[in-house]
Amino acid sequence: MDVGATLRDLRRRADLSQRELAERSGVPKSTLARIEAGQGAGPAFRTVERLVRAAGGEVILKLPNAHSSAAADESPQAPNNALRDEPQDELRDEAGRRYPAHLDVRRVLTLKDWPAAWWVHSYTLPQRLWPVRVPELTYDLDRARRDERRLRDQTRAQVRFRRAFEGLPATSWRFLAEVPEAGPVGELRAHERSLDLLLGEDWGDRRELVLESVVVAPGLRTLGMGRQLIELLAREMAVAGIRTIHAIADGGNVEFLLACGFELQAGRPSALTLEVRPPRP
Repeated sequence: MDVGATLRDLRRRADLSQRELAERSGVPKSTLARIEAGQGAGPAFRTVERLVRAAGGEVILKLPNAHSSAAADESPQAPNNALRDEPQDELRDEAGRRYPAHLDVRRVLTLKDWPAAWWVHSYTLPQRLWPVRVPELTYDLDRARRDERRLRDQTRAQVRFRRAFEGLPATSWRFLAEVPEAGPVGELRAHERSLDLLLGEDWGDRRELVLESVVVAPGLRTLGMGRQLIELLAREMAVAGIRTIHAIADGGNVEFLLACGFELQAGRPSALTLEVRPPRP
């Protein structure tokens, strides 16, 4: 196995620089740097074990099984937030240097991806007025921002959506966005209303919904979970034969509902309606 690549991956997961890992393990920083660079003779097993344990990993020796003449070659799994299109270990800056392994390098696709673009008001400044050149790759030096990005990436990969029925009356609708072992991170609530009572007429079996709330945990917004909850609600409504859902919103919530397919009601700037198409046969 590539010991250097494995140690860089462990440091990236633990968010440790070479200096910090060296201090934790008691291995000189120069020795760690040589191992990661693949220089010199192979490192001693005890040295590797100390480094791995200090980075929060565990050394496991696997013997060949009965169906194989050699142990399987298992490469380290790339972290969720590494670049998908190419290995981070192969990326170099403009001076040809490898990026620090514990920093998650990402491509600058928009100015919002670059922490140094604070000078762009609302990220709308045209490129001809940019005071500096925007790099192709970037990373966060601030540990809190790295942890926030990793949490968002992990949530995006693990979140699951479902309709909850427990403890609710038949006219209540509740949908959850959940992360295994962490619990709910988003919720949508709605309820049915009677057109007969509302309008004083016999509307037969026609049913409508009123959207009560769409809530997403702070720090996890703008990941699309609110939109997915509304899409799940619309699918369930189509199956149940319910065509219309109403909502009352203000401020930025109006923009959110409009982006989810709602339309403003004439003469009522805070009232919105979503018409659900019946499912295809």
